[in-house]
Amino acid sequence: MHPELLDSIQRLKPLGRWLYDGSTETLWERDTRTLPRDLQRRRRAYRRFAEQFIAPLAREADRDPEGVDLGPLYREAGRRGFLSEAAPWPIGAMPWRAIPGRHIFHFALKAEEFCAACGGIGLALLFHDLGMAPLLLCGDLGVWRRWLWPICRANRRGEIRLVAYAITEPEAGSDVEESEGATSARFCTVARKVRGGYVIQGQKVFISGGSRADYVVVFAVLEREDGQPPRVDRDFTAFIVERGREGFRTGRRERKLGQRACDATQLFFDQVFVPETHRIGPERSGWALNRNVLNYSRAVVGAIALGIARGAVEAATRFARETRLGNRPLLAYPEVQVALAELWALTMAMRAMVWQSARYRRPVQGIAAATKALCADLGVYITTRALDLMGDWGYMPAWGVEKALRDVRLNPIYEGTNQINMLALVESFWASDLAGVPYPQIPSEDRSFGRSR
Repeated sequence: MHPELLDSIQRLKPLGRWLYDGSTETLWERDTRTLPRDLQRRRRAYRRFAEQFIAPLAREADRDPEGVDLGPLYREAGRRGFLSEAAPWPIGAMPWRAIPGRHIFHFALKAEEFCAACGGIGLALLFHDLGMAPLLLCGDLGVWRRWLWPICRANRRGEIRLVAYAITEPEAGSDVEESEGATSARFCTVARKVRGGYVIQGQKVFISGGSRADYVVVFAVLEREDGQPPRVDRDFTAFIVERGREGFRTGRRERKLGQRACDATQLFFDQVFVPETHRIGPERSGWALNRNVLNYSRAVVGAIALGIARGAVEAATRFARETRLGNRPLLAYPEVQVALAELWALTMAMRAMVWQSARYRRPVQGIAAATKALCADLGVYITTRALDLMGDWGYMPAWGVEKALRDVRLNPIYEGTNQINMLALVESFWASDLAGVPYPQIPSEDRSFGRSR
């Protein structure tokens, strides 16, 4: 603090001094102190884990994702309860006090801290939460008993059981997540009802954690008894398939631009039989289930972008503090100060939006979609500007900013492209803030948005 300002503060009356914030705490500490105590503890635990276990692996996991063994990382995360937060004790590790309205907050805090250390490893830990979400949100106590409980308990013991979430296909992805697109999506994974269960035939692509997962929650269209072609919006059904089941196999692991530590893998289902106990929720309830899972997860995806952007800004700040131009640190130049201030301010705005979205007891589709889309775009902007600020050094791997730019570029694409998320916002508020005309029917040939999960 400027010496003259400190002296001026001391001249104030005692109440005036108390009302003036002269603390030198970091922004991270200030924000953390605004949280309830249980969330403060959780945020600190996530950060300690990220600094101790994720950050040391980040560069090598990006350079050689198949050569780095993440097994010890998963086991440590499992023992700490970070892979069992889909449900409260005694099933999982989520505190009961969080259930009334703070459960999404835990995942958002975890996503930011893990991805500030490494976006790829962060996603490698977070894809499991997405896979567990339909098991919880289907509201079926039988599913909780058969699947949710055993998986959470095994992870708490360090016997890791991971669950992936599979929607995207070669010709369908983001379009099935929006109402009009779901009526015309070319969905090829089909389930046929047989005696004692179902037979699944089809293919999935770009599935996060597909090569690592022990179970996959797969969405398929259920064949209709009236002979009509099945459609996503009326016939979507979810199933859980274990690794090793006959006819189920993994294919190519994609070579990606960023978030490389988490695989994106093809999955093939060749006449895979699953018993009725493997169905998640009632028949033909999958579209509502998928939509609700995305409502819960999109604020967390916004937090992934926030974490990656924050990591880039922190690296650029260290660079400006440690690098000298002439006889002064870069940080001493007003132009650099203004550039960094903009980036810090934008990350603060991202965090405010993520935290506001996470505060809803039940997530609001339009708000969750807006959070995901805006944070994804801001993440790309912030990491690009951080790299620009560092010049040639930002383009080199030593500081991690070029990796952050590669990592965050995926955020506008997965969990529904940003354009699809904007349509989800419009649909969410069409009957309230945008009320006045019937919901628009857009011809399928007018749709040109990307397809990806």
